[in-house]
Amino acid sequence: MCLLENVLEWNEQRIVCDALSHTDPLNPLRAADRLGAATGVEYAAQAMAVHGALLAKSDAAPTQGYLTSVRGLSLHVDRLDDLAGPLRVTAERLSGDARLILYQFHIHHGERCLIEGRASVVLDAQSL
Repeated sequence: MCLLENVLEWNEQRIVCDALSHTDPLNPLRAADRLGAATGVEYAAQAMAVHGALLAKSDAAPTQGYLTSVRGLSLHVDRLDDLAGPLRVTAERLSGDARLILYQFHIHHGERCLIEGRASVVLDAQSL
């Protein structure tokens, strides 16, 4: 399921998306009738995947990327489903090359930061 609603802005270093699916009762990440804050990592991972697709050359074959680690994760709320209105998902590329990218990510509701952390993504994992 695509959790993101729109790409609001992007460039070579950064992508900003919004999401409304956190309030959807059919969100597949819900458990025990709630959407825990840690599921925000999947929202961030999807923003990173969209960023990779936007940066890919138009004639390049699609490649699979894998989220290989999440570090420095801070959850400032317990759940996401009780927040009315859109979430803003930002992923910023800190470093990387053709095989590995390190992102910093944040998820905000209005001005309030809900989740933040860093994630590494291995690109073209099939070649490993």
